[in-house]
Amino acid sequence: MGWKAAEKIIKHWKILRGDNVMIIRGKDKGETGAIKRVIRSQNRVIVEGKNLVKKHIKQGQGHEGGIFSIEAPLHVSNVQVLDPVTGKPCKIGYKSLEDGTKVRISRGLAASGAVIPRPEILKERRKPRPTIVGPKDTPIDLVLEKTYDAKAGIGMPDL
Repeated sequence: MGWKAAEKIIKHWKILRGDNVMIIRGKDKGETGAIKRVIRSQNRVIVEGKNLVKKHIKQGQGHEGGIFSIEAPLHVSNVQVLDPVTGKPCKIGYKSLEDGTKVRISRGLAASGAVIPRPEILKERRKPRPTIVGPKDTPIDLVLEKTYDAKAGIGMPDL
């Protein structure tokens, strides 16, 4: 499984991390699961617990070797999002509500036209922000120091 960039990268992704999808092609056809990771550079997604392959890992310093089952990426065209009402695979469309918010809706033959909510997992950061102050971080007292006042003319540049 080497890294390979996609020839035509999808610009506007409709499938998001955390979506419930059904695999429509391949050895796990008909099975459902949640999207664990989206690999945009390859147009691929990893579905939790699906498309398992055996990986031989050599023993090294700090870890054991052996044969492990890992989830392999699937092409995004081989999965479809499940309709929240009917539970069947459907396409995704966008629609603006009366209050101006843009929402995802289900569309297609077996679709109900219901709103597909954004997954809650997207509100969490994958890489948490560092809480420890490093050598390149600006101290808080320098950040909060007022250096410009338009009314008093303090901090005005000489033009």
